[in-house]
Formats: sequence, C-alpha cells, structure tokens
Amino acid sequence: MLQSRLQMPDLWSEMGRVQSELNRLFGRYNGSRTMPPAGPAVNVWEDETNVYAEADLPGMKLERLEVFVTEGNQLTLQGERQPTPVEGAVWHRQERGFGQFLRQITLPSLVDADKVEAKYEFGVLHLTLPKSAAAKPHKITVKG
Repeated sequence: MLQSRLQMPDLWSEMGRVQSELNRLFGRYNGSRTMPPAGPAVNVWEDETNVYAEADLPGMKLERLEVFVTEGNQLTLQGERQPTPVEGAVWHRQERGFGQFLRQITLPSLVDADKVEAKYEFGVLHLTLPKSAAAKPHKITVKG
C-alpha cells in the first residue's frame, strides 16, 4: 500500500511542478528558445532525529541563495541563477535554467529552524533539519 502524506495544496504544487518539467522536456518554452527559470531538483528523507534535503544548484553563487524554514515544516529555497556569459558564439542547446526561482516544500515533520545546518558542495546544497521535540516520539510508561 502506498502511503501519501500529500495534502491538497501540496498536490496542486506538485502537479504544477510536473507540468513545468514536462514542458521543459518537450520544449514548450512559451515560444522562446531558452528555458524559463526552474526551481532546483530536491530530495527529502528522514530518520528518527532529522529531516534531510539535498538540492541540485550547479554554479549557484551563495550570495544569490536564501533558505528559509517557516511554520515549523515549510522549506523555501529561493535565489537567482545567472546565465553563463557567452559572446561571439551561437547556442546549440540551452537546457540549464537561469533566472529567479522559488521552491517551497512541505517537510514530513516539524523541525527546529534554529538548529538547521546548510552546506554547499560540488553544486549540491545539503540541509540537515533536526526534528523538533514535538515531532519526536515519546515513550509512555504504562502502569498496571
């Protein structure tokens, strides 16, 4: 049985992302030859103590990247990717998106925003988001 934690707003957001990805794959760029700005691909998983996220952001300048956690479980990545400056050349393929992006993800658990760790290596943003005490299971002693 497939368990889904998607709520209705998340479902619409995910459907929009899928539509954008299909448009990108099939070359529907509103009549232009360049891709529209796209949010980064993100992986999210969890263990008992943390939620983890990785986002693909090749060539991203860190001063143009912002990461937020709001409402305890809303992760927001926003920034701007700059195009590669090319002078005196002709583009043959341009699949890497550039421009401003905003990616919002509902995390599977509440996290402690004050303890989030972020690191950027080899074009990948790595986030460790410690679960809040309210999200961690508490063992209850049963008296007989």
